Formats: sequence, C-alpha cells, structure tokens
Amino acid sequence: MSPRKPRLPFANAWFFPAAALYAASLLPWSILTLLGLVPALPGLATPAGHAHEMLFGFALAVVAGYLLGPQRPGLTLALLSCWCLARLGFLLWPGSWFATLAAIGFAIGLAWNVVPRFLGAAKKWRNQTVAPVVVGLSLLSAGAGLALAQPFASTLLHEALLLLALLMFFMGGRILAPAIAGHALSQRRSQDARVQPWLEGSVLIVLLVALLLNLLSPWLATARFTGSLMLLAGVLATIRLLRWRPWQCLARPDLLVLLLGYAWLALGLMFTGLAIAGLLPLTAMLHSITVGALGSLTFGVMARTRLIYRFRDANARPWIHPVVLLISLAALARMLGSDQRHWLLGAAVCWSLAFMTLAVLLWQARGAHPDSGRRGADTD
Repeated sequence: MSPRKPRLPFANAWFFPAAALYAASLLPWSILTLLGLVPALPGLATPAGHAHEMLFGFALAVVAGYLLGPQRPGLTLALLSCWCLARLGFLLWPGSWFATLAAIGFAIGLAWNVVPRFLGAAKKWRNQTVAPVVVGLSLLSAGAGLALAQPFASTLLHEALLLLALLMFFMGGRILAPAIAGHALSQRRSQDARVQPWLEGSVLIVLLVALLLNLLSPWLATARFTGSLMLLAGVLATIRLLRWRPWQCLARPDLLVLLLGYAWLALGLMFTGLAIAGLLPLTAMLHSITVGALGSLTFGVMARTRLIYRFRDANARPWIHPVVLLISLAALARMLGSDQRHWLLGAAVCWSLAFMTLAVLLWQARGAHPDSGRRGADTD
C-alpha cells in the first residue's frame, strides 16, 4: 500500500491573519488621519484611498484566503508577498509603478488559481458566478490605484463594492443554506427553504444589471434606476433570509454571526439603493455594506473556517462570537454619526477591537487538526 501524499495547507492559514491584522490597523489609522491626529500616509490621505484599501486590501485578502483553498506553501507565500507589496506601495506611493505592478501580480495570481476551479465546474449558471466576479475584482484591483485621481474613480470603487456585495450574497448563502439545514436536521426539524434558487438567481441578475448601469453612470443618468435595482435586491435578500427562519438558530452562535452579516447585507443593499436614488446620504449609507455586511461576514467566515479546520467545531471558542457586535456598533456609528469626531473615534475603536480579537483567535486556531493526516478531507 503506497503512503498517502501529504495534504496541502490551506491558503487561509496565512491570508486570514494578514487580513485581520490589516483590518485592525487600517481603519483606525485612516480615521486618525482624517482627524489630523497621526501623520497622513499618502494612500490614505483621501476617502477614495481609504475605500480602496478596504475593498482591495482587506476584503480581497479574505476572498483570496477563502477561495484559494489548499495550495502549495510556495505559491501561497508568493501571492501573500504580492499582496503585502501592493499594500505597502499604495500606502506610501499610490499610483506608482511599484504599487501597480505588485497589485497586477497579485490579481493575476489570484485569478489564475481561482477562476479555473469555478469556470465550467458546474452546469448551472448560478454556480459559475464566482469566476467572473473574481476576474472583475482582479481587474479592478490591478487598475484602480492608477484611477484614483481620475473623474471616474468613484464609479470603479462602487463597481468593486457591487461585485463584493454579489459575492457576499452568493457565497454567504452557499455557506448558510446547508449549515442551517444541518442544524434543523440535528433538531429533527424540516428545513424546506435551503438555497432557494429562484431567489438566488433573481438577486444575481438584478445585481449584474446594476453593475452594468453603474459602469454607464458617468455618461448616462442611470442613478435612480440603479438605486431601484439595489433596493429590489435588498428586499429579495431579506425574503431569503427570513425563509431560513434565523430565530431557530439561537443555539448556534456561529450561524448567528453569519446571519447577522447577511442581514446587514440585505439592509445595506436597500439603504445604498435609496442613497444612490438621492433619498439618503450616500457616504453614510455605504458603510452599511462596507462595515456592517463586509465586516460581519468576513469576521464570521474567517472565525468559522479556522475553528472547523483546527478543532472540527465552529463553536470551540464561544467567546469569539459576541465580539461581532462591535462591528455592528462601528457600522451604526459611521451611518448615524456622519463625520462627527466622537462617532468616528468610536467606530474605529469598535472595529479595531473586533479584528484584533479575531487575530488572537486565528493564532489559537493555527495549524491543522491532529487527525487531519488520517481522516478524510476537513470541512473548511
């Protein structure tokens, strides 16, 4: 009998801690820069720079860690090095060739190793959505640094936000649907609403049309229609969430964290849709997605993934789950407090504490389960 080949380590073992530490330091430094309390890094001197690093720095690191799966350590470290160089380049020399080449290297490496796994891997078009979304995010991350000084910089950032919202809707649903169904089965309850393909497909189509209209916004007056589509997507996402009966998951804190993030996504799509249509302040409402949804979902996914991989139990460290409420407080502070000094500081403190705590958990969950070499593939 031939010896079993050693299992490749998951890329998230490196990317998740990097993302958590970057999140814990990026937002506070950006806020303190805005308030004039710390020296301004060139890349964070403008709101556009702050948004760029939230989307292409923090969020894309989480996407890479989750979607790359098991990889050769050399490849993982090469991609992580490109990501780190891109962050350093943008923070210190935004728009430089150094920053751009590092971002391009990371984007190409990410797309090259992720897209083939999803493109054509499934017959249903909904299951192939990840591939074009990753391609779009990779292209935007490669070129957005050069575009920050251009008139259409906000359009590209909004495009990236819509792509991330689409990815959070799809991947969040694909994590939650089977997990909630499994929990219902363990309690001997029926769970008829699982993936809900008609709702999933409807929201994906609506958001894809919104993406196209957003690209045309510098030339056509499409804001109200785009806002209406995002409002519709938020309503449909809310219906999907309620059909999962989240109130029956009170015994599963790990699922409650993800459900909270999904609720923020549904609300964020509605609030942002109303803001794009001119009915609410846009900058404040964008934080419902960038802080509330993105922060909560990435927090939940990183914690749950590593806990399952290391301990085979998503609730092995129950103290981590209530920490996600700090992210909701940060989102509310940014939405309600606008640019008031004390609200900004409060949001930064809550956000930073949440992700520093997550970094501690990721340290505790480093490595693999002791039986990973003898048992089948882990649920990751």
